[in-house]
Amino acid sequence: MAALWTDQAKFQRWLDVEVAACEAWADLGQIPAEDAAKIRANAAFDLAKVDEYLAITHHDVTAFLRSVTDHLGEEGRWVHFGLTSSDVWDTATGLQLRDAADLLLADVDALTAVIERQAAAHRDTLCVGRTHGVHAEPTTFGLKLAVWVDEMRRNRERLVAARDAVAVGAISGTVGTHASVPPALEEIVCEKLGLGIENASTQIIQRDRHAQFITTLALIGASLEKFATEIRALQKTEVREAEEPFDEGQTGSSSMPHKRNPEKCERISGLARVLRGYALTAMENVALWHERDISHSSTERIVFPDACLVLDYTLTLFTGIMDRLLVYPENMRENLDRSFGLVFSQRVLLALIDAGLSRQAAYAIVQRNAMTAWKTKKQFLDLLLEDPEVTSQLAPEAVRGLFDYGFYLQNIGATFERLGL
Repeated sequence: MAALWTDQAKFQRWLDVEVAACEAWADLGQIPAEDAAKIRANAAFDLAKVDEYLAITHHDVTAFLRSVTDHLGEEGRWVHFGLTSSDVWDTATGLQLRDAADLLLADVDALTAVIERQAAAHRDTLCVGRTHGVHAEPTTFGLKLAVWVDEMRRNRERLVAARDAVAVGAISGTVGTHASVPPALEEIVCEKLGLGIENASTQIIQRDRHAQFITTLALIGASLEKFATEIRALQKTEVREAEEPFDEGQTGSSSMPHKRNPEKCERISGLARVLRGYALTAMENVALWHERDISHSSTERIVFPDACLVLDYTLTLFTGIMDRLLVYPENMRENLDRSFGLVFSQRVLLALIDAGLSRQAAYAIVQRNAMTAWKTKKQFLDLLLEDPEVTSQLAPEAVRGLFDYGFYLQNIGATFERLGL
C-alpha cells in the first residue's frame, strides 16, 4: 500500500496518462504514429529533476512535464497536448485509488474468512447476551461473530461500489468542454487505462466520488472499532470471556507485571477516529468554486494515502487478532450463571401468559421474583418454586423445564444457513 503512494508511483501514473493521451492522439490522426511510438519507448522522468524544476515553477505538473521532455526529442511537443493539469492528476488519482481499493478488498476478504472460521467454530458456544451492559438472554459467541461476518460482507459491497466510483478518468480540457480534447480521445485514454469515464466534468472529476470512497473506508473502520470494542469489553477482568492474543515475552505495563491489556483493539478504536476525520475532510472537498478551485488539493495529498494506509494496517492488525483470538467458554458459562438464572425470565413470563394470566399480571409476578433474586442473590428458580402465584399456574416440573439453555440454541443454525456458514 505504501508503494502506491510514493512520488515515484504517482508520477509513473501521470506518465501513463500522458503516454496514453499521445497514443490516443495518434489513433485519431492528430500526431504522427512514429512520434507516439517514440514517446512510448522513451518517455521517463527523474525525481530529482522534478524537485529541481518544482523549486522554480512552484507547479507540480509543469515541473514533471519538463523532466519528461528532457528524455525526448522533438516528439516531446506532443506530451500534454490539449490537456490541463487536472486531466492528468485526477485520472492518475483514479488509478491510484483503484489499485488501493484492490488491496483493501483483499484485506477485507482475508479478515472475513477468519471471522467466518471463528464463527463456525463457536456456533454453539453459549454465552450471555447483554443489552445496556446488563445480562439479557443466552446467545452464542458464534452468533456474535456471525453478525460481524454479515457486516463485513456488506462492507465489501460498499468498497466495490466506492472503487467503481473513483476508478474513472477525465480528459476534458480546461473547464470540461472538450474544446481542446475531443470526447473520443477521453474514451480511448480511459479504455487504455482500464478506467471508467466521468460523464460530465468541469476541470476536475467531481469530489462526491472521492467523498464516497473515503467515507466507505471510514465506515469499514467504524465496523472494526465496533468489533474491537466488543473484544475490549469481553477482556475486562471481571468478564474475561475473550482476549486478544498475548505473546510470550509481551508486557502490558511498565509497572504492573500482571497486566494483559487489549492494546491492539484500543489501537484500532483510535485509528477509526482518524478515518472519520478524513471522511469529514473528503466531504468538505465536494463544494468547490465554479469549475474548480484548489482548496481540495492540499487535503487530498494527506487523506487519500493516509486513509488507505490506515485502513490497510487496521484490517491486517485485526485479522491477526481474530486469527489467534483467545476464547474462554468456561468463563462464558460462569458469567451466564452469575445472574442467578434471571436470563430465563422471559420464558417464565411467556409460560404464565400461556397458562392463562394476563401479560400485566404475569409480568408483575416474574419481576417481583427477579428483583428479589437481585437483592438476596438467591436463585431465581428457587424463588419461583416457593411462590404460590407461580405454582398455582405451573407445575414444579414445568417451571424447572423452562431453565434449559438448549432452548436458546434451537434456531441458531438458521442464521448460519442464511450466511452459508
